[in-house]
Amino acid sequence: MAPYESDDSTGAAQADDELRAELRTERRRKAARYVVPVAVVGVAAATIGLVPALADSGDPDLPKITAQELINKIAKSDVQQLSGTVKISTDLGLPDLGGLESSLLSGATQGSGDGSSADPTSKLTELASGTHTLRVAADGPEKQKVSVLESGAEYSLIHNGTDVWGYDSKSNEVYHSTAADSGKAEQHETPATPKDFADEVLKSVDDTTSVTVDGTAQVAGRDAYRLVIKPKQSGTTVGAISIAVDAKTGTPLKFTLTPSSGGAAVVDAGYTQVSFAKPAASTFDFTPPKGAKVTEGDKAGKDSKTDGWDKGGKASETPGHGTAKDLDKSGFDVLGKGWNSIAVLETGSKGGLPTGSASGGGDLSGFLGSLGDPVSGKFGKGTVFSTRLINALITDNGKVYVGAVDKAALLKAANAG
Repeated sequence: MAPYESDDSTGAAQADDELRAELRTERRRKAARYVVPVAVVGVAAATIGLVPALADSGDPDLPKITAQELINKIAKSDVQQLSGTVKISTDLGLPDLGGLESSLLSGATQGSGDGSSADPTSKLTELASGTHTLRVAADGPEKQKVSVLESGAEYSLIHNGTDVWGYDSKSNEVYHSTAADSGKAEQHETPATPKDFADEVLKSVDDTTSVTVDGTAQVAGRDAYRLVIKPKQSGTTVGAISIAVDAKTGTPLKFTLTPSSGGAAVVDAGYTQVSFAKPAASTFDFTPPKGAKVTEGDKAGKDSKTDGWDKGGKASETPGHGTAKDLDKSGFDVLGKGWNSIAVLETGSKGGLPTGSASGGGDLSGFLGSLGDPVSGKFGKGTVFSTRLINALITDNGKVYVGAVDKAALLKAANAG
């Protein structure tokens, strides 16, 4: 494995060896950084979930630290209690479809329920575009709360013991399910912080990646180190990932992903205020309001893992939300290495784009086709859909190639296959 870059010149070789060993033990998944469900342009944003971030407000003077030491600090962080306000901005460069893109994103993750507006599997995908403000709280593995603040309304997802509640104040609808055997699985921080996402990125770091410490920052009034992760490979759409790590607790406070094409960040999310004190117990209490429509997710035949948490409060990994290794089990193959990894799905459906109606009328295949670029090669014909981060090729023979790679890489993979 090639050496990692470090901000220390003394003892660099030893630090590199230790860093590689640390990453090997942490990494259980080797495939693509980002994998998306088929049929919807830009649905990869759903994998972002609830990753918080914030603009810097200063450069504090902190003790020098190496990349290895900072990664170790993140790995050893065991914050169980926190509360705060989060701002997340997502710019995948999706076309302006007058709100239709949001409904498509929601439909891509819609479960088998009755379409309740409080169902978290569809509601939280609205974070895939635009700027949103969230309130988050956590008290151990069995109590978490995320509230998405909207204009004159609020959506809350609450996990308390064995109960998982989703409440949409705008429609006055409630979604209820259970997290079976709560507390028996490994402990897990709230899925509304950047730690989970940062952990996944760090697990995937290998010899195709440069990892450095690039100074300090202040996030939500707290001193932090800045860890920068950059691909060494060409052909990827990922330019750099910056993670601001709390100097005291080792908790990631900020996550910013910029594309190789330049411009604004694809994801810029973070805390505007954060406290590591124990939240009030009442924070996680919930009783359906009078007159609210309540949908029981378990009775609708939905696996509780699709509701946001599985055992012990661990964030669930539904298809399209996990790593490529998980998706391999559901029929995905992974081509390439590191940041140039491409997930390949055999849909079994010939003819390319899905058919049907778009937004209640018109041909869906024609509508989706108008958003992509027609291509051809040894694989036959197909359509490439592009965002600033994720690109996907849907071929007429029923294959889908998707990854954080450019169009040329997708065509090369399809021609080789």
